[in-house]
Amino acid sequence: MQIITLFILAIPIACIAWTVTHEEIFREPREFCITQTHKAKTTLKKKFFYVFTCEYCFSHYVTVLLLVITNYKLLYADWRGYLIAGFALVWIANIYMSLFALIRLDVKKERIEGELEEKELNKKS
Repeated sequence: MQIITLFILAIPIACIAWTVTHEEIFREPREFCITQTHKAKTTLKKKFFYVFTCEYCFSHYVTVLLLVITNYKLLYADWRGYLIAGFALVWIANIYMSLFALIRLDVKKERIEGELEEKELNKKS
C-alpha cells in the first residue's frame, strides 16, 4: 500500500511544481522571481527566488508540505520514514514532470509539422 501511495502522492507534487514553474497562469510571478534571481545582491535572496523558477527545487518544498498534510512515511514509522518518503516522492514527481515535458514537446512538434504541411499545401493551391 505504501508504494501505491508513493506513486499517487507524487502526482499532485508534480502537478503543483510544474504549474508554478512553467504554466502561463503563474507567468508574471515567475518573471518577477527570475528578475529577482538576477538582481538580488545576496546569495540567500537569489536562491529564495530561484526556487520558484525550478521545478526540481520547488518540488522539494511541495513535498515537505504534502508530507506535513498527509503524515505519509515510507518504510519506517519514525523520522526516517519521512526522510525516505520525501526523497522518493521528489524522485517520482520529477519523473512524472520529465515525462510530461517529453509528451508536450512531442505534441508541439506534431502541431508545428502540421502547420508547416498546411502552409505548403496552401502555397501549391
